Amino acid sequence: MTGAYLPGNSTVQLRELEVPEPGHGEVLLRMKASTICGSDIRCIYHEHLGKGPEGYQGVVAGHEPSGQIIKTGPGCRRFRGGDRVIVYHISGCGLCNDCRRGYMISCTSEKYRRAYGWQRDGGMAEFLLAEEKDLIHLPDELTYADGAQVACGFGTVYEGLEKIGISGNDAVLITGLGPVGLATGALCRKLGAQRIVGIDVLDERMQLAMDLGLCDEVLHSGPDNVAEVRRLTGGHGVERAVDCSANDFARATAIRATRKWGRIVFLGEGGKVEFNPSPDMIHDQKTIHGSWVTSTWLMEELVERLVRWNLHPADLVTHRFSLDRAADAYALMASGKCGKVAVCFDEELAAV
Repeated sequence: MTGAYLPGNSTVQLRELEVPEPGHGEVLLRMKASTICGSDIRCIYHEHLGKGPEGYQGVVAGHEPSGQIIKTGPGCRRFRGGDRVIVYHISGCGLCNDCRRGYMISCTSEKYRRAYGWQRDGGMAEFLLAEEKDLIHLPDELTYADGAQVACGFGTVYEGLEKIGISGNDAVLITGLGPVGLATGALCRKLGAQRIVGIDVLDERMQLAMDLGLCDEVLHSGPDNVAEVRRLTGGHGVERAVDCSANDFARATAIRATRKWGRIVFLGEGGKVEFNPSPDMIHDQKTIHGSWVTSTWLMEELVERLVRWNLHPADLVTHRFSLDRAADAYALMASGKCGKVAVCFDEELAAV
């Protein structure tokens, strides 16, 4: 089979490798869709930033996989051949406290924690070897491209929104309208947010957020954003803010544009932020949450709700590429002038 690798100099290499055989508790997937995450661009595609067991180990790329089981190894208990599945993209030890909570992203075992596409082969290949315990059932009502986005982006957003709570009482600010920010808008809509305001630096992303009906207003990033958000909310600011940008200025805007007793969650990876604790946080009784990916049980809950809401994450996919054009896919994602970018196979490649 062919697999895509990221050598770290903003290029993609396609290599031939053997189709793996599933061992005990493992399954072999025929890949259907593998979407590209912004963290892959930042930490692997341009240069290899991670170190030690957290670093990229020169494996097949892609940590947002969705596919169909074609073979199961001995010891599998739930899934069988023909099942449609999403792969939770971190395979943990299964025994530490975090794994037992379903948060394999926070697995504490340096020996056994291995992320797909980082320390073990990921979804940018025709087949993927996965552990059964890492699988989430993909209902027939959702496409494989829907499932690939649940594997990371939508799952990450859902976790963060559950931490701060979203309801019809809330105006929401989203700083950063890349794929994670767009997913935030889509989920906030279904959770009943009263008003959604987005901020970004790229006109293409701002326009996409409006065209898809994910934001009620979009603002171009600038020094007056806090005042603009307050004007849109009767002078009070938003009840909830979600930073998807990892930009220090945008994060400070999210904090300062949130009203008294409001809640903020940081989803964007990297970067920094500077604020004044007393006027910006303490005196207004605000709360900042950090949120990293999600758990298997919340991912299963999200899948169920997507079906109930008739919400399709694949609507955010603006470009689909075949595996032999993976280099074009990563280059486009790196440009930021797109929504979500997917490498697809079979029926997903033919989908419009």
